[in-house]
Amino acid sequence: MGNEVKCIEDELPFEIPDSWEWISLGTVLEIARGGSPRPIKAFLTEKSNGVNWIKIGDTEKGGKYINQAREKIKPEGVSKSRLVHKGDFLLTNSMSFGRPYILNVDGCIHDGWLVLSDNFKAFDKDFLYYLLSSKFAYYQFCESVSGAVVKNLNSDKVAISRFAIPPINEQKRIANKIESLVPLIEKYEKFENELYELNSNIKGQLKKSILQYAIEGKLVRKI
Repeated sequence: MGNEVKCIEDELPFEIPDSWEWISLGTVLEIARGGSPRPIKAFLTEKSNGVNWIKIGDTEKGGKYINQAREKIKPEGVSKSRLVHKGDFLLTNSMSFGRPYILNVDGCIHDGWLVLSDNFKAFDKDFLYYLLSSKFAYYQFCESVSGAVVKNLNSDKVAISRFAIPPINEQKRIANKIESLVPLIEKYEKFENELYELNSNIKGQLKKSILQYAIEGKLVRKI
């Protein structure tokens, strides 16, 4: 562990306050990949003793939490999968990889997910969510899959991703500040989208108007 800390300190991306600390995610979080009982159709069930089978389709676009699972698997499928718990973080590890979610349900996950468990309570949950959602995190995840034909996040690569972590109380203050700014960001994004749509439409409308003036003989002055 001493060698790992030295490696981190040798290549610090930016300076941080004295009370902050550079860490590798794997030193404070338990990170593991999901698994699937096969064939999965043989393990799906609608019985009340079924275990939530959490899939990408259970997420909402732009959502922060996973609140329910549409499908369940038989209890005997749990040992062939990965059991996760409310409060754990899930990270998509294929296709649109690196998208974090906070679990509000217990269940099992397939191999399209990574689970990050904060067993040492090193993070404020909201702070960790925004940390994993940051461009700084995404760029590191992109580097870990660069060159691969199939872009899959590896749990070992995520474990060595480096982040600057403040004390827990400061994490909470930062997360609260971000939460207060999110409505303003969403409002700006809405205006930006409306402006983009207006600019896109006006080009076509101007062209149609010019052509209409042309065929009506109104585009140039009459001699």
